[in-house]
Amino acid sequence: MIAAGRTRMPDYIVVGGGSAGCTVAGRLASEGAGSVLLLEAGPKDTHPLIHIPAGFVKLLGGKYLTDYKTEPQSHLNGATPSLPQGNVLGGGGSVNAAIYIRGQKADYDGWAEAGADGWAYKDVLPYFKRAEDNNRLADEFHGVGGPLGVSDTGNVDELTRAFIKSCQQMGEPFTADFNGVRQRGVGINQTTTRNRRRCSAAVAYLPQGRASGALAVQTGVFVSRIIIENDRAVGVEVLNGNDRKIIRADKEVIIASGALQTPKLLMLSGIGPEAELARHGITMTHKLEGVGQNLQDHFEAGAIRYCTGRYGYYGQDTGFNAIKNGLQYLLFRSGPVASNVSEACCFLNVDNPDDEPNVQLHFLPIVFMENADAKDLKAAGATVNPCVLRPKSRGEVTLRSGNPRDLPRVDPNFFSDPDDIRLSVAGLRKAQEILAQDAFKPYVQAREAFPAKTDEAELVAYWKKHGKTVYHPVGTCRMGRDEMAVVDPELRVHGIAGLRVVDNSVMPNLVSGNTNAAAIMIGEKASDLIMRRNSFAA
Repeated sequence: MIAAGRTRMPDYIVVGGGSAGCTVAGRLASEGAGSVLLLEAGPKDTHPLIHIPAGFVKLLGGKYLTDYKTEPQSHLNGATPSLPQGNVLGGGGSVNAAIYIRGQKADYDGWAEAGADGWAYKDVLPYFKRAEDNNRLADEFHGVGGPLGVSDTGNVDELTRAFIKSCQQMGEPFTADFNGVRQRGVGINQTTTRNRRRCSAAVAYLPQGRASGALAVQTGVFVSRIIIENDRAVGVEVLNGNDRKIIRADKEVIIASGALQTPKLLMLSGIGPEAELARHGITMTHKLEGVGQNLQDHFEAGAIRYCTGRYGYYGQDTGFNAIKNGLQYLLFRSGPVASNVSEACCFLNVDNPDDEPNVQLHFLPIVFMENADAKDLKAAGATVNPCVLRPKSRGEVTLRSGNPRDLPRVDPNFFSDPDDIRLSVAGLRKAQEILAQDAFKPYVQAREAFPAKTDEAELVAYWKKHGKTVYHPVGTCRMGRDEMAVVDPELRVHGIAGLRVVDNSVMPNLVSGNTNAAAIMIGEKASDLIMRRNSFAA
């Protein structure tokens, strides 16, 4: 709720307490930029399971996520996959698998080539390092002493070790660091944890902001629109039931609501495509045709083998096992509860093994599949989930109505580019091959669970039935200087003074891997841009 009697106007209002929002709010407040008010629509991150690495699996489907049902996907036989997003302080960083992967050097160099000046790899690497407090790595690629805890995953299951060996048996090299010299290979994930507890951006950045006295954080606050006067953002409108309240900012309004909500908020405020605003009777404040366009996401479907015994994590969260594992974690910070469940990855190129990876394989020592019968999920098993790292398909976010309470229409347009299907099928074949290697033979049944066949048509049909998001939507307010760009390379919304976007919606293209690390980097770099400084100038 909005604090009663607040009289002093904050210098900055940050709308959205996710990974980027918490980062930029904490940095601005702790480094003397001025007073900051952080507004988050979801609840506080006080639930104890949020802070336990494996606890997030118990929170899926609850109030800490908003379930965006996509529009019928024409290339998935009309399916409407869900695209859940974090709805809690810390955002997705409070309820995800905590995997810390930055992507490839070429991703960020590609941003700069596309018009995002100052966002090449050499420009963003210092911000990754500034954020980081790594428990194992300290070199030209990694930092220590930063607010964000980055650690090796707290538990490695024997099925995960079998996956790592199997990838090597297929010729993939072992890599000890996906964020260093090379991404290619198989290895154990590092996670955003410290001392075997989750370290979301809320945990990492908000305490130092609060300690400065310059940061106020309010949860359960629904922002309905941006207040714009004379082409300048001066505040936000907040809904509380039927009551409306305007909170004004002295310097800037910073939107950090994510790739689905940020374009919605801009459009509700009259900033966006002319036809879309007119369709909902919204008065146009500033025409920006790129708002809501360029939506990208990773899409995965798993190859699965059932186990011969109770290997992996199946049943470890019920009955006596739950008590035993809970006590082990409380006493020793070890065991299955210390795991992030997705403990290892493999990055490979399915076209040319020597090229930069174009497919990522997530491994889970459980059976995990969308649109499956419950009986198929209730067994011990191993899942290898491939996804295309740089999908070519592009979708959009549009308004469902002019009512701020309505969720936006989300159309990722999965598989609209045939090359995404080609690479996905090739990735699924690689996953099948991995599960067939000698390293897995002591653990898995002779028969393959899913998919049962390997011909092209069957694998395409399998993808269309069981494919799911990897929870990585980006790009809907991309940065650049062309007519479809929404923000400039300093993250300022084109045509509106005092308004910035600081979240994954500004990415011109999806990074090659999980997106949480990049969101935190964007928040870090944004704080320097807002304070008009370059902390790493030569």
